[in-house]
Amino acid sequence: MRWNLRRTLAIGAALTILGIGLPVATAYSQDDPRNCNDLNDPAFVVCTWLATPEEARDIALFWLSNDGEKLKEAESLPTVTVDCKAPGNVCPDLDGDSEPRGESEGLPGDYQEPGENEGPECEAGTTCSLPGGVAVTPAEVRSAAQTPSGRAVTAAKDAGLRTWVDTELSDDWKAGPQQFTAAVKRVAAVAAQPGVIGIRFTSQLGYNSTAFTTTQEIDKFVSEATTALRAAVPGKKLALHTLVPELGCGTNDACKAEMAKKYPLLSPDQVQSYATSGAIDQLSLDSGLARTEYAAWKITPEQALRNQWIEVRARAWDAYAQIAAEDAGFTGPEHSLFTTAQATDAIADRISQTLMDDGAETVTLWSRWQDAQGKVYRILGDKNANNPTWDQLSQLDAVKLRLATIYNPATPDVDAAADLKKLSEVFSQVYLITA
Repeated sequence: MRWNLRRTLAIGAALTILGIGLPVATAYSQDDPRNCNDLNDPAFVVCTWLATPEEARDIALFWLSNDGEKLKEAESLPTVTVDCKAPGNVCPDLDGDSEPRGESEGLPGDYQEPGENEGPECEAGTTCSLPGGVAVTPAEVRSAAQTPSGRAVTAAKDAGLRTWVDTELSDDWKAGPQQFTAAVKRVAAVAAQPGVIGIRFTSQLGYNSTAFTTTQEIDKFVSEATTALRAAVPGKKLALHTLVPELGCGTNDACKAEMAKKYPLLSPDQVQSYATSGAIDQLSLDSGLARTEYAAWKITPEQALRNQWIEVRARAWDAYAQIAAEDAGFTGPEHSLFTTAQATDAIADRISQTLMDDGAETVTLWSRWQDAQGKVYRILGDKNANNPTWDQLSQLDAVKLRLATIYNPATPDVDAAADLKKLSEVFSQVYLITA
């Protein structure tokens, strides 16, 4: 059973203290919080064995009561050993003299401890690249530090935010090797600044059918982009953002068939390949379709999100990469329009329940974005003015380390330093959009 008891208790208790209800029964079933009849394998197996927060509390109290008496009395499982000399036992013939070895004895001559020789930050007089890769010179790094993106990196670091560089390389890749190489160098020079932990190199991958037409084309792009970026800035984490519409359907076959037809490049197996291939360190999944795509099958947004994250968790994608949720639903035209009660409900449904389901390790909220007609959507008001939504988000100190946002230094509300300082009240990480 892969349910993190400590995380359940910590998040549940913290949000209860804050007055934020966790609608466990509502999220899973109106009658039984563990009713998983609408899920199939592999999600059904995982959901069947989930412990409710109340059960998790009882389990913890059982083992921790009376100063941990039960833990002290518990005995470890007997060690299973095989006597290779006993009649009838056959053991493999291993090289060596069968003598016990010390920790460092018998290791290959080229063995390196994990973490050795990983790429450092760019240093004066050196080139940030691996042999045969795209080279970024110290001069290019210094020049990038003076751009709006570079100055925003510094401002984010000063505000105490962990920083990702957020860019879109698919168009440059499709434009040809020369433009792609130039784009990689430009992004890598920003990412080489102190304080940057990684690069998100594409968003909505496979969702926009005009960008790619086949999964083979997407796979080639991901492979070449990650190879180029790891060569240009060794040691930085890499991430991509996409969607998996079928996962919101649960066991509704008609829904899944329609999603597969409508979004042929976003199948669960295709998206899973990004996480399990080792090419990326973080896979970010959008939750935006939950509000609109499933109504025809009477699947509510809450049910769609619940289906998605239980499926993600059941498929164990987090065993290969960090999984992040992404949501723009807290913004409104010019500012968030939520009342205090609505903001509290949204936090329970879209942040706390996502973390409680343990499908995503972090939640990224868009704090500001602009549609194709130029209308601006924000969480905060004009000039970073507070509102009920921000006031409720500001109370989530217990899960602040799991909250991230996206910021575009090209469209500041006040200026990058002031904006990022304000965002750091709620978020611990920021994705800085870099052209």
